[in-house]
Amino acid sequence: MRLSKYNKSLGILSLIAGTLLMSGCDSALLNPKGQIALEQRSLILTAFGLMLIVVIPAVLMAVVFAWKYRASNTNAKYSPNWSHSNKVEAVVWTIPILIILFLSVLTWKSTHALEPSKPLQSDVKPVEIDVVALDWKWLFIYPEQGIATVNQIAFPANTPVNFKITSNSVMNSFFIPTLGSQIYAMAGMQTKLHLIANEPGIFDGISANFSGRGFSGMKFKAIATKDDAEFQQWGG
Repeated sequence: MRLSKYNKSLGILSLIAGTLLMSGCDSALLNPKGQIALEQRSLILTAFGLMLIVVIPAVLMAVVFAWKYRASNTNAKYSPNWSHSNKVEAVVWTIPILIILFLSVLTWKSTHALEPSKPLQSDVKPVEIDVVALDWKWLFIYPEQGIATVNQIAFPANTPVNFKITSNSVMNSFFIPTLGSQIYAMAGMQTKLHLIANEPGIFDGISANFSGRGFSGMKFKAIATKDDAEFQQWGG
């Protein structure tokens, strides 16, 4: 009995501690600041909601069945020879199949619509930035402005940014979570990524792929200026 009370108290304390710790978390993926990230969040939430169609009834039934068929409930129907129901089988198989089919179509369309190398449609001239993953920092080159920076980039808000990404050595991954898609940086190869910020701000950029001892320090700041004049001032 004491052990049971101890385990219950420990469980409650763990739940409270977990809640307090999670309250300080800020999910960048669910707090998008760019058009690509907005569409990706919509995809994540849609997929999550569809999967809950299966998860929530299963969890509720596990609780209801455990309560209804508990040992002390003598009124519960006892069917020791029951083994099959066409209705149950139809529900159990049909709903997940329909969800999988819908998710397949949704994922197929979203994958093509959000293809990282696909240029964004805009009347504004995009900013060109060449990205090089070094050990253990990010080098950014602005070919049109004739400047280069380390671990910091800037571009005007509501202006497409065309990234051309490569690596000086090991494979890495370029990622600005609040703006959208991550993409790999590989030596001897060039990948493309197109992003846009919907509002001014300073966003965190990271290396999303373990690439060696110093990869955790490969963080940078992405600054979305309020207009082109502020961007030119930054670059001047």
